[in-house]
Amino acid sequence: MTGLIRLELTRALRNRKFMFFSVLYPALLFIIIVNSGGAEQVEGTGLTLATFFMVSMASFGALTAVLMGNSERIAKERENGWVRQLRLTTLPGRGYVLAKIASAAVVSLPAIVVVFVVAAVAKDVRLDAWQWVALTFAIWAGSLVFAALGVAIGYIATGDAVRPITMLLYFGLSLLGGLWMPATSFPDWLRHISSWLPTHAYAGLGQAIERGDAPGGKDLSLLVVYFLLFAGGAAWLYRKDTRKA
Repeated sequence: MTGLIRLELTRALRNRKFMFFSVLYPALLFIIIVNSGGAEQVEGTGLTLATFFMVSMASFGALTAVLMGNSERIAKERENGWVRQLRLTTLPGRGYVLAKIASAAVVSLPAIVVVFVVAAVAKDVRLDAWQWVALTFAIWAGSLVFAALGVAIGYIATGDAVRPITMLLYFGLSLLGGLWMPATSFPDWLRHISSWLPTHAYAGLGQAIERGDAPGGKDLSLLVVYFLLFAGGAAWLYRKDTRKA
């Protein structure tokens, strides 16, 4: 499994287009969004515009890295026969899924760090040392949820359908989860739906740390449940695909 992780990392790092959209694009969005200000308060969050969108764009970048990369790559690997070759090895289904999740999570780390650096330099965001460390770990660890979702999508969708399906989930979860705009600005019915989405819980981890609070129990529980659901579904789909071959 270690060898597969190294291979996946090498392939991802060589893809310049993928690295741009997952690492630089979120930082550029952060600059554009907070260009007119940064110190003003975001209603209902206890955070400034700069700190709120720093966490949102770091989460968005990690989401891009793990979700977009995994889903399309796996769908293509199924079509070109690479997954069939792996089945001839001793690698178990859970090993394949874990290797995909782990390699995607490593690639997501630069996306998080770049947004933090840009926020600190361009918008003078200042936090305690423990907050920077905790934020980095929380957003990185939370990205595993969406890495597992990417693996599952890669086994549900065909090569032609995987991109539109992934994009629909990608933009839908980002928008409704409050990554692009505060969920506090949503109408009550939409705010209720948003509060149960994994992206809302994901951003909630970082926002709590920025306020100096412990992450909410609901947010942590939701992310654990979603991870088990997505990872379990991905492993089941891998075994199902194996039986078809």
